[in-house]
Amino acid sequence: MQDAGSSQAGGDQRKPRYDLMDKAELETLTVAAIRQHRRLLAADQAVYEEWIRASEDPTIASSVLETLQEEHFARQTRAAAQQDALSDMLDALGFVPEVPVDDDVS
Repeated sequence: MQDAGSSQAGGDQRKPRYDLMDKAELETLTVAAIRQHRRLLAADQAVYEEWIRASEDPTIASSVLETLQEEHFARQTRAAAQQDALSDMLDALGFVPEVPVDDDVS
């Protein structure tokens, strides 16, 4: 139970920095964060697919597989942290802004 309270308090400590921002500035920052999140997901997917492909290839050294796996897990951790920050921005903004799909992100 204490962890849940601590987590909530931690969330409340981060959120005011966005609540105090000008809404137009926050929207611009949020759109940039959404675009960054899309790019991160695309890059993470490429690493994941390479790890899966390498896992199916018996000629790939176990050290290479281990490195790809570690990279995949590290990327998952970074993506979760970025998602938390983005969520805080969206909460402070109060809506999800429209963000066109970039041509370079599939």
